[in-house]
Amino acid sequence: MQNFEDVQSAAHALRTHLPREALQKAPIGLILGTGLSGLVDEMDGSLDERVVVPCAQLPNFPVPGIDSHKGFFVWGRLRESRTPVLIQQGRCHLYEGRTPAQVCMGVRVMAELGAGTLVITNVAGALNPRFEAGDIMCISDQINNTGLSPLTGKNRVAWGEPFPDMSAPFDRRLQELALATAAELKIRLERGVYIGVHGPELETPAETRAYRQWGADAIGMSSVLEVIAARHLGMRVLGISCLTNKNLPDCMLPVSLEEIIAVAERAGANLSALVRAVLPVIN
Repeated sequence: MQNFEDVQSAAHALRTHLPREALQKAPIGLILGTGLSGLVDEMDGSLDERVVVPCAQLPNFPVPGIDSHKGFFVWGRLRESRTPVLIQQGRCHLYEGRTPAQVCMGVRVMAELGAGTLVITNVAGALNPRFEAGDIMCISDQINNTGLSPLTGKNRVAWGEPFPDMSAPFDRRLQELALATAAELKIRLERGVYIGVHGPELETPAETRAYRQWGADAIGMSSVLEVIAARHLGMRVLGISCLTNKNLPDCMLPVSLEEIIAVAERAGANLSALVRAVLPVIN
């Protein structure tokens, strides 16, 4: 579903909270996933003119129902480059009973406010046996295994063509930039395919084995629909996953949400450093 009117009203409401000159230059959009909201606090010293707007103040905007997703928009300028950044601090998910349109509303609001580049972060389970919990991964491609699409229904030509090309969902130049920046920072950055599932249940050993055979390197419950919506809008996308657990189908161990969040918060230091270094040169 393409919720054009809801997006327009939410974008208008968000715009009224921002400084008059805030949108004279297109911002970079940044979505922060589970346990990664603290990145905003870590970036505090890098952001000037910071404005925080609760999602609850935007008409018809879905408020995240998970404690690890704070539910704010944060606008600011990177101190050194003066690059404007619009951050969605937390997201909602299909497993909360949300529609694809609601899941992708943040992406569409960012596009309405001029963002042409989107950086998506998430936490994911490692399927590739070479990857370890605590690693971060640059997403090279994705598999949408949710069974849903944010483009279902009548197409809004103002947003994009009805059958957007997905041969390169993640911008190759942005991937190269992220990999080169990580090398300069001496941060280990893996590269691989992300598979998005509906959730909320975690995957079984048999599912883990099947997804790995499909070519997936990491698995999560977000992002894939956001990427589809962003590409429909013509946005460039960079995706980075924080790998919080390792799925080995022949010896899988139980994992809890608390453990996932704890690893995300620890590994978030490297992700934060990478994002802070990439954003000023992303354009």
